[in-house]
Amino acid sequence: MNIYLDNAATTPLHPQVLEAMTPYLLNHFGNPSSNHGAGREARAALESSRKRIATLLNAEAEEIIFTSGGTEADNIAIVSAVTANRIDHVITTVFEHPAVLQTLRSLSQQYHTRISFIRHDKKGNLDLKHLEYLLMTNTRNLVSVMHANNEVGNLNDIEFIGDLCEKYGALFHTDTVQTMGHYRHDLSKLKVHFLAASAHKFHGPKGVGFLYCRKGQQLNRIIHGGGQESGARAGTENIPGIVGMAKALEIACNHIEEDSKYISQLKSSLAGNLTEILPDLRFNGNSAHPDKSLYTVLSVSLAPADIDLLHYLDSEGIAVSGGSACSGGSPSLVLKALGADPARITIRFSFSKFNTPEEIERVVEKLAAVYNSVAA
Repeated sequence: MNIYLDNAATTPLHPQVLEAMTPYLLNHFGNPSSNHGAGREARAALESSRKRIATLLNAEAEEIIFTSGGTEADNIAIVSAVTANRIDHVITTVFEHPAVLQTLRSLSQQYHTRISFIRHDKKGNLDLKHLEYLLMTNTRNLVSVMHANNEVGNLNDIEFIGDLCEKYGALFHTDTVQTMGHYRHDLSKLKVHFLAASAHKFHGPKGVGFLYCRKGQQLNRIIHGGGQESGARAGTENIPGIVGMAKALEIACNHIEEDSKYISQLKSSLAGNLTEILPDLRFNGNSAHPDKSLYTVLSVSLAPADIDLLHYLDSEGIAVSGGSACSGGSPSLVLKALGADPARITIRFSFSKFNTPEEIERVVEKLAAVYNSVAA
């Protein structure tokens, strides 16, 4: 039995998504910029997908810009916000994805953009009074705060943050890569200017994502070439990927309530069983809190073991992670910011609707075997 519990890194492709993509991989392969039948057919699929995604998010079709994924969407949003709006101060958190932090570091060097980090407590909860202070005492602000952290699963109150940004006239960018397709997003109500998402986090294909850019905001391209995506993002659009992404988001949004309930039960079961068998178990951040963390992520801190625990689980057919797949094996800045003990072992379990209770039981058995043998 192979068990895949690394869905925060990527999710398996939904069979219905593959079915929707296949005609555009094999038969309807026209370039959407071509002025002939095959091109018009591809253009129709492109715009239909754009409209479908916009409708699911209560946005307008022209506000959806297709990208190669969440990283590119984050880059376009932040670079555009800073360069097109003369932003000189960015407010963010130490918990952001490298796509955000590395981009901000580059802008800081190139444009001398000042960066402030919102204070947080030992669980990773953001001090929103500090955010308001930073907004009050600076002008021309961009706030960049992710909806949920990809390592420990902490959820941030982006509705409240959006309201604060509106109050103080700041631009607001949020990375929803971990929450798109898992939570409902009503962009007619959320006070956000830029929002990033990636298809492969909600059972869509890799290599495709989108940026929501509120109407009226200027986008400065970071990829130069043709005039695709209304001039915001050059390059021939990935029609099979975009069709697949739209289908994946439609499936996800149609089943959010039942899927979230089912996956939450899997997470609760694993957390409860591990607590019983591992008395020294700790949870990173708000990972075990049902209302303050992603229902798809459980990050645990375990006592040191005599074996390479991640390698052992992999050898038993259990795929988990030590943290973010984007860290490249480097020490986790998120765990460091939370004051985690570097001597302890961190495992991130991340779930999808394709996991089963039987798989959870097997994971518990394997971990119990390791720590029972240590105790013996």
